[in-house]
Amino acid sequence: MTRKPMIGITSHMDENGTHHMSQDNLRRIANENGIPIILPNVPDEASIPRIISSIDGLVVTGGGDIDPTLFGEEPHLKLGSIHPDRDAFEMMLIQAALEANLPILAICRGCQILNIAAGGDMYQDIYSQYDVDLLQHQQRAPRQHVSHFIDVDEGTLLQRISKSSRYKVNSFHHQAVRRLASGFRRSAVSSDNIIEAFESERHSFVIGVQWHPENLVDDEYANRLYEAFIAST
Repeated sequence: MTRKPMIGITSHMDENGTHHMSQDNLRRIANENGIPIILPNVPDEASIPRIISSIDGLVVTGGGDIDPTLFGEEPHLKLGSIHPDRDAFEMMLIQAALEANLPILAICRGCQILNIAAGGDMYQDIYSQYDVDLLQHQQRAPRQHVSHFIDVDEGTLLQRISKSSRYKVNSFHHQAVRRLASGFRRSAVSSDNIIEAFESERHSFVIGVQWHPENLVDDEYANRLYEAFIAST
């Protein structure tokens, strides 16, 4: 019998500290024969090594905004709600996962905090900090609808996984990766030049995507991404 990998999945917090988890995140892992493990936002540094040693892969999920002081900035006027416990927990968790060469799939907010944990930064609000006319990156359509195209960079792991250089994704964000951390390379970009995906050049499988593949259950490219992630564990 094939051993099922244990996949840690980070969780969202609301303003009163209640934790939330989209069923789509859990089903995606279960459908690929993985065991999803929900990780609460308890920033206890002593617990991080035990968590890392207990899982075979890590999914860093979407959610609210990120504390800009983590990358040396003060809050922009358009910054939304932040959750310091989640930020602190995920920073420690991601840094330990990178050190352990644990497979990581980071989604939307998850790709932003991954980049920050590795030394990069981000736009606090693309609509006021990015000096071009932008696409609708906060789509007004169902979550399973793919709303704009991305162009995938040649020779990337994402291109090998997707087997495509151009396809459509969904979009629910007003923040985005700006300067990539050392050791990462861009994997995909939107037509307005927002980074839509990036990957590590130093690890076996570390990919951040700005869209939400967990919601795209009938999408061939999202399915290939999850298949590749689980296969890497």
